[in-house]
Amino acid sequence: MQKLGRVLVIDDGVDMAENCKLLTRFGYEVVTEAESGKAAAQYERERPDLVFTDLRMPGLDGLTVLQAIRAIDPEATVILITAFATIETAVEAIKEGAFDYLPKPFSADQLRVCVQRAMDQRRLRAENRRLLEQLTETHRFDNIIGRSLPMLQVFETIKKVAKSEANILVIGETGTGKELIARSLHANSRRAAGPFIPVDCVSLPENLLESELFGHEKGAFTGAQATRPGLFEFASGGTIFLDEVGDISLNLQAKLLRVLQERQVRRVGSNRMIEVDVRVISATNHDLAQAVGRGGFREDLYYRLNVISLPLPPLRDRAGDIQLIAHHYLAKYAAGSEKEVKGVTPEAMRLLEAHHWPGNVRELQNVMERAVVLAEHELIGPQDLPEQIRIKAEAASPVSPNELPLKRAKEVWAGSFERDYLIQLLKRHDGNISQAAKAACVDRKTVHRLMKKYGIKLS
Repeated sequence: MQKLGRVLVIDDGVDMAENCKLLTRFGYEVVTEAESGKAAAQYERERPDLVFTDLRMPGLDGLTVLQAIRAIDPEATVILITAFATIETAVEAIKEGAFDYLPKPFSADQLRVCVQRAMDQRRLRAENRRLLEQLTETHRFDNIIGRSLPMLQVFETIKKVAKSEANILVIGETGTGKELIARSLHANSRRAAGPFIPVDCVSLPENLLESELFGHEKGAFTGAQATRPGLFEFASGGTIFLDEVGDISLNLQAKLLRVLQERQVRRVGSNRMIEVDVRVISATNHDLAQAVGRGGFREDLYYRLNVISLPLPPLRDRAGDIQLIAHHYLAKYAAGSEKEVKGVTPEAMRLLEAHHWPGNVRELQNVMERAVVLAEHELIGPQDLPEQIRIKAEAASPVSPNELPLKRAKEVWAGSFERDYLIQLLKRHDGNISQAAKAACVDRKTVHRLMKKYGIKLS
């Protein structure tokens, strides 16, 4: 039989032989130590996967043995056994780092379940540690994390095009990390020593964006109390990043095209042309080719910006990356808190991987920050995740509600009913939220909140 792991049993009594017999029957290799004073040295020699120690023994008691073993290895998994079970000693044992507390007499099934839970947690800790170690090895490019095939292809494209002078258009949904890609392109280019200037093209009205990009002369417009260079001038010798370039007005698109063609800018209110040496990286979450067809984006500017296209996959299409990114943000936010949060339970990870992630990496980052704040244990569980992730994932899961705990089964059933009720309600009233709210005897805000909760959108 293949051994499932090594167990150290520390016990001076006659029960030792019976305990060892049960553990070997379950498939574990057993090492024994009858003298509590030698337990720590035995642990250091054997480095077992799991330790059982009696609480009351001559010499050192079980709590002292626990402390000595945890001093050698803070990750040691220790279970205390005693015939003198009390709430006080149980609480003290858990505070000292014991995994569990098993009162005598116990059945073979109780022992097997306790050992299985302990070994499962040990394996989970090892997996979490392995994932965290991967973050500093081969599965990241600059600050971009990923090991999925689509992201490895993105990394290869960055390596190929970064040192060119070609303008690049990064295409991806909101939250996919377009600015991180742009910064990586700049950092790996021949312009890395020059400035990287990001511009949010959607946050400013046309006249202010023009002034930001190209600068203005004193008195060019109301409030222009001094001459100010534009961001193209500040970016000279480096890279300018035009985020959400698809939202620029047609009038400003014409002026941007002239800058790209002539490599010169003219400040607002000036006739003087100023030379600029800038590489342009743009980003959009729109289909600019369709926008060109509709007349919403200039075709000549599109081809100027899109010399090289770099599409980013949404998080839902990056198999394996959700787990890696979740652990990255867990480590980041746990380090900034006073909590010893070390990983994610398999149940919680299943929910994360089943979620559609409309907000992509940014949404996952927010979820993990929230989970670390709410976590009461060293592993993040389903209870620490937002309700919409739990309900959506479990409603779509092949797992029957009958296989869930009663409380969760109720939540899943209620969520499924609420969602179906709302969909049918909105259909009956042709998407009219006011009428739907009146028929359901709730206010409009409640309907909007439930639509957001279940991801229901009016077509």
